[in-house]
Amino acid sequence: MKCNLCPRQCSSERTETENLNGYCKMPLLPRVARAALHFWEEPCISGTKGSATVFFSGCSLGCVYCQNFEISHEGYGETISAERLAEIFKSLEEQGAHNINLVNPSHFALAIKKALDIYRPKIPIVYNSGGYDSVQTLKMLEPYIDIYLMDLKYNSSERAELYSDAVDYPEVAKNAILECVRQQPNCIFDENGIMQKGVIIRHLILPQATREAMEIFDWVKFNANNAYFSLMSQYIPCGKANEYKILSRRITAREYEKVVNYILDNNFENCYIQERNSADEKYIPSFDLNGVI
Repeated sequence: MKCNLCPRQCSSERTETENLNGYCKMPLLPRVARAALHFWEEPCISGTKGSATVFFSGCSLGCVYCQNFEISHEGYGETISAERLAEIFKSLEEQGAHNINLVNPSHFALAIKKALDIYRPKIPIVYNSGGYDSVQTLKMLEPYIDIYLMDLKYNSSERAELYSDAVDYPEVAKNAILECVRQQPNCIFDENGIMQKGVIIRHLILPQATREAMEIFDWVKFNANNAYFSLMSQYIPCGKANEYKILSRRITAREYEKVVNYILDNNFENCYIQERNSADEKYIPSFDLNGVI
């Protein structure tokens, strides 16, 4: 098929096993690097039992600092059938997970839809994305997704182009988030505080980007105030980040406190704030095909 699932609209020829010149470099069949319980998401996602994270390989973005560089850029993972993906969902559900967490799923939307048609877990389905998503693809998935966990990485087109090879990212991601909010306008939690429906909008503070972080918070506050905002401070130089002077260091205490204080001064209640000591490689999962084969 000619693929236009993501905003790049590259019309790549994708077969079950090959991708001819497409940006994500992935076939139609899902390629997965890890499928296991994960305890380092927001508290309402990980809870006490863990979030069943399924890490997909490839990506429609080109973030130079990606913590999952091995799978997003280098494509490490195992190509499996939709039937096997459905089996993985069922197995993770049986392990007691609070939800099925689809990490970087955009370019495998068709395979995910097929797998969920084969087996639909009785726990929430989480769409965990970098935010560079097509509204049309999100609409296709509307009957399947309970929670959207969406990045809003940039408000600056220049920074989006330099660091993620996506000059149109701010506009695309905001439109995608508005579609997610349309689909899930209210955040609903169970008696234990575990999210069942809703939208969480994440922003990772980058070095020398405090103003952008505050601008993004303001956009969320005024355009998606029923969603939760999650401020992330876990940035560490990964991938090719050391090739960029600004990205070659972690954020400082001053940068972190400046953004946190701005948010606290706004009295925005629907907010998670990650502690600065979360910037540690120990929180990056091992991509070892755990749960895949």
